[in-house]
Amino acid sequence: MSKARRAPRAALPRLTRSSSTQARQTESPGPQAAPAGVGLAQDLSLMSVSEQDVTSSWLEMTSSRRGRPAKAPAAPRLGVKPAPSRAGLGPVAQLMKSGRCRNIVVVAGAGISTPSGIPDFRTPGTGLYANLERYSIPYPEAVFNIDYFSHNPRPFFSLAKELYPGPHRPNYIHHFIHTLHLRGLLLRVYTQNIDGLEKMCGIPEEKLVEAHGSFATASCHLCYTPFPAQEAKTAIMNDNIPTCSFCQGTVKPDIVFFGEDLPQKYFLHSTDFPKADLLIIMGTSLQIEPFASLVNTVRASTPRLLMNREPVGPFLCPRRRRDYMELGDLEKTVRRLAQTLGWDSQIQELSAAHQCRFPPQGPATLLSARDQEMQQEKGGATESTPGERGPISSQESDSSETDSKSPSFTDRSH
Repeated sequence: MSKARRAPRAALPRLTRSSSTQARQTESPGPQAAPAGVGLAQDLSLMSVSEQDVTSSWLEMTSSRRGRPAKAPAAPRLGVKPAPSRAGLGPVAQLMKSGRCRNIVVVAGAGISTPSGIPDFRTPGTGLYANLERYSIPYPEAVFNIDYFSHNPRPFFSLAKELYPGPHRPNYIHHFIHTLHLRGLLLRVYTQNIDGLEKMCGIPEEKLVEAHGSFATASCHLCYTPFPAQEAKTAIMNDNIPTCSFCQGTVKPDIVFFGEDLPQKYFLHSTDFPKADLLIIMGTSLQIEPFASLVNTVRASTPRLLMNREPVGPFLCPRRRRDYMELGDLEKTVRRLAQTLGWDSQIQELSAAHQCRFPPQGPATLLSARDQEMQQEKGGATESTPGERGPISSQESDSSETDSKSPSFTDRSH
């Protein structure tokens, strides 16, 4: 086990992850609560200032309230339906063909991974948050709340056995983003997902910002001492709690919980977004802050394209002249854009080549040490290390079918 402590963090602005749902669960009325009329007046006042100023104020507010969730300033609906998309994909495709887009920034959420069989968080009935009753937690987001984890890590570790990257493979959307890179058009992709599919499809590390961390590394949640990721996974898969050798704190994968600081790489946004000449937003509900506010930090003249099942964030009431929106099935929408650009055959070739290198795996079966011992006693098990997939019998294949659709730690996409 490595005992090298994590280097002290640079003196960067500190932002913590928060959600509006968590804020509702943790805030309680008190003598400091503002009257209802004050909130309405503040919402109306946002209409008289620039979008950039609103975002800057929000980021400053979040930075000064470490560990405390806060609500993002909501886009005013005023009881009207969202404006229809302006001309759809055509103008954006034409702009990309013209060669004027050389610094494209992609903002991605769970919607880009659902075609790979990974459910999102917030879809009623099928989302992760709708299926957490068995963990007996006070509210769904508590399973990813750092304070709750410090008090009781068991619910998260039980869920983590399903969350670890496994049999899922990149889909057409991931390969589209990779194609942006291969054509020299991608400045950066900012993803909320921790399924690792962006990296698996070939997007280089320097082009990728995993804003909510990943399972690739692990560390103590108290002193931040690095811990071998595979050792942490083995312990979790065998229903054990990995423990820090320095402070005896609980070790967890380096995914960003509510109330934790965002990774330092996230702060590349301060130069990336003002530099962007096209912003593509896809498969996200834009409900998790401060990630959701990033889309408002590009220049007012920068085109923004939302590809989603429904309008979200600033697209609920579009105010920018160069905002474009294409709603519906995300994979089909991205395919239409690729066909318009003449990239479809290249993306299909990338997908085929990737499948040859990484053939799809069967349904995942995660065996604990006790499970393996029982199989060995029956004489029907082959040797496998803890945390690796053992053989799947014909009777097990049906019951484990849902495991191949296990959720990834991602925000609701659509």
